[in-house]
Amino acid sequence: QSHCSTKQPGFRSACRAKRRRKSPAVSGRLCVRRHGEPQPDRRRGSPAAAPVTMDQMAADEGKHPGPDRSDNPPQITVENCYELLEEANDHYLKVLRSPAVFGRLTAAERELILARRMEGRKVLAVAETCEVLDSSRPQSPQREDPAPRRVFCLHPDSQRWELLTVLPEEVPAKGSGMCTLYNYLFVAGGMGTQDGRSTASDRVFCFNPRTGHWSRVRPLTQPRCQLRLVSMDGHLYAIGGECLFTVERYDPRADRWAHVAPLPKGSFAVAHEAVSCGGALFVSGGSLFYRLLRYDSRRDEWEECPFNESRRRSADMVAHRSLIYRFDVERERAAVSVYRYNTLVKVWLGGARFPLDNPQPFRCAVLGDRIYCVSRGHALQFEVREEREGFLSEVLPGPAEARGSLVPFVLSTFGPIREKDLGL
Repeated sequence: QSHCSTKQPGFRSACRAKRRRKSPAVSGRLCVRRHGEPQPDRRRGSPAAAPVTMDQMAADEGKHPGPDRSDNPPQITVENCYELLEEANDHYLKVLRSPAVFGRLTAAERELILARRMEGRKVLAVAETCEVLDSSRPQSPQREDPAPRRVFCLHPDSQRWELLTVLPEEVPAKGSGMCTLYNYLFVAGGMGTQDGRSTASDRVFCFNPRTGHWSRVRPLTQPRCQLRLVSMDGHLYAIGGECLFTVERYDPRADRWAHVAPLPKGSFAVAHEAVSCGGALFVSGGSLFYRLLRYDSRRDEWEECPFNESRRRSADMVAHRSLIYRFDVERERAAVSVYRYNTLVKVWLGGARFPLDNPQPFRCAVLGDRIYCVSRGHALQFEVREEREGFLSEVLPGPAEARGSLVPFVLSTFGPIREKDLGL
């Protein structure tokens, strides 16, 4: 039976009452147990700057756990209803993989848990990564910075970049794919080291901002380096990789990767960018000219989209509503230019241009009605409101102390961000 269905009268109102009784100062941060006493906050792990090892990850979440087949799920009562709801929010992937629990929830209750998982203040974050040089091969490893890679988030009030977490030592930052799903950060593939040699990795990891912990996820079906990782319709898509045309999809409920239709043969050796828009995947690439491919998950087919006149490699590609925004760095003009592709009418349109001396490589993320173009030196803001579209004059600072290439994304924090929440 679901968490708010019981024969005891007044149970639903009691469950709602517990939710209302929470103090705003500790909203969502404390469990109300049998007698209503606040318990210590267990949502944060060790300070964010401390490196995380695989042993710690395994102890916390276990090795890419499969679906929970337990026949004895927790008994849901008036006293533990709210606590179990909070636990489900914190460990959503585990709940999703447990038929004994998830299968007993109604559609409304599933939506409630996911909505609470996603609620909170959305913040812009970036992860440090390493680029794989065009001339490098897995057989020819290069020296790398041994320091652990970090994740920073932009404090919405102070506009300062703060340390959020550190990638575990076992997570390959070089050539990996990153994206968010259900308010988890996923890192897949990349180039790791085995027996002193660099080799493509099939490992997948995820970071849970609600607990501050990293854990392993089911590995890819094949190792991939320089892949693109995209979330769409509750699934992850691992697209291509160096000299790979295959595509695989991860179902978090079944904890399983499965192959879908591969990229068309001869499309491009390495995909430039990938994004989801309107229930379809769009992948760009090409060397002699720009190509854009569209994947229809219902038909499991790829199709060619109209090409763009620009032949340069785009800095990044993101989606907002039914539009895909392509950002290019024009060094000869000392500017950043924007092209738009309308996925409904299948037409490319020219966009804005922002003058910028010595523009650095950047990546983009969408937060609300703004696209943030983030590099180590600055963060440009491109507004995408219906009544106005263009770059804002205010340029935000970039995470100056960050190293390597940066991958921006958006996470929901639980309540206002405070320095003590970040382990600082």
